[in-house]
Amino acid sequence: MIAFAALLPVRARAFTALRTIIAVAAGAAFLTLATSTLAMAQVPKSDTPPPTFKQFGQFPEIELSAGLNVIHAEVAANDADREQGLMYRKSLQANSGMLFVFDDSAGHCFWMENTAIPLSIAFIAEDGTVTDVAEMAAETTNNHCPTRAIRYALEMDKGWFAQHGVTPGMQIKRMGTGH
Repeated sequence: MIAFAALLPVRARAFTALRTIIAVAAGAAFLTLATSTLAMAQVPKSDTPPPTFKQFGQFPEIELSAGLNVIHAEVAANDADREQGLMYRKSLQANSGMLFVFDDSAGHCFWMENTAIPLSIAFIAEDGTVTDVAEMAAETTNNHCPTRAIRYALEMDKGWFAQHGVTPGMQIKRMGTGH
């Protein structure tokens, strides 16, 4: 018993020393991680799109009508194109925008990360009826979601829908087809 009791303080001291070493190592690792994360956060965003991104004119195009207004829209109809959207664009041509086409009607939400121009978005049901219009500030990650399930969304320059009298309940149609 005495021999065991004599070893206990040595083991306790070794355990305490080991715990201290682990705590110091963990603290150093955390400090390194925090410093590298802070350094990454301070790196300015690049204004250059990734090389795989499509440029203006590389998306399919369609002409739409909203009342008497003719809209020239680039079409984003697959996951990669919808994810890219209008990122890294510096401007849009007059009466031009991007039509997002989804495989199904749902509550598809949008945000503006890496999008340098403020936009307006019309959420559009399967039948072409505008359900909602929202204004989206540039370079934000706020979600902009429709109030009902939609199949399409049309992004235009900020204020375009209000300036052209396009409101919920109106129809957006494909030119030449009547729907």
